[in-house]
Amino acid sequence: MQKILLAEDDPNLGELLKDYLELKGKFDVTLCQDGEEALSAFRKDSYDLCIFDVMMPKKDGFSLGKDIRKMNKTIPIIYATAKGMMEDKTQAFELGGDDYITKPFRVEELLLRINALLKRVANDKQEELADKFEIGGYFFDYTSQIISFKGQQQKLSTKEAELLRLLCLNKNDVLTREEALIKIWHDDNYFTGRSMDVFLSKLRKYLKEDPNVEIVNVHGKGYKLLVS
Repeated sequence: MQKILLAEDDPNLGELLKDYLELKGKFDVTLCQDGEEALSAFRKDSYDLCIFDVMMPKKDGFSLGKDIRKMNKTIPIIYATAKGMMEDKTQAFELGGDDYITKPFRVEELLLRINALLKRVANDKQEELADKFEIGGYFFDYTSQIISFKGQQQKLSTKEAELLRLLCLNKNDVLTREEALIKIWHDDNYFTGRSMDVFLSKLRKYLKEDPNVEIVNVHGKGYKLLVS
């Protein structure tokens, strides 16, 4: 069961959110009524996600989030507050917040945001861990940047290895052109797009020995690594 640290100084709203997230979201929720209590709870236990009200006694949500980021740089933080000014939203993200929801809000919307954040974190962790792939009769080792097939090896360039890894992570699903360009080239302009086309042609050549493996264009969307 995933654990959520909830800091909310309104006892009625806090209990409502806690009960809903435990019942509907199946989370284990620790409710704290001020920032100092929440910081103490975070130091004593581990959590998967934090939800902090901004206007709280003793320690406000932004100060709390700043302290949390010193201890954990990756845990998702959602700020929930009645403040809707753009400068408040900007501050929330500058302090390392992952999302921002303005009161009053529907608890159903909060749950959707929580699930989306946790899914993203899980996908990021999966991508960080994944470095070896079976592609039909091929074996791809991302760390060494080598494709092996029936005793033969092909050394890839860094960009080729990064692109093939993204295709493997999305095997039989669409890898959008924009995602590949941003993640690998950090830009999606015309020239980087043409460069990626060259690398795709090279990958197709490397994988041509297995008829069950194919990289196809998906018109208007991106590419698929098809493995049958």
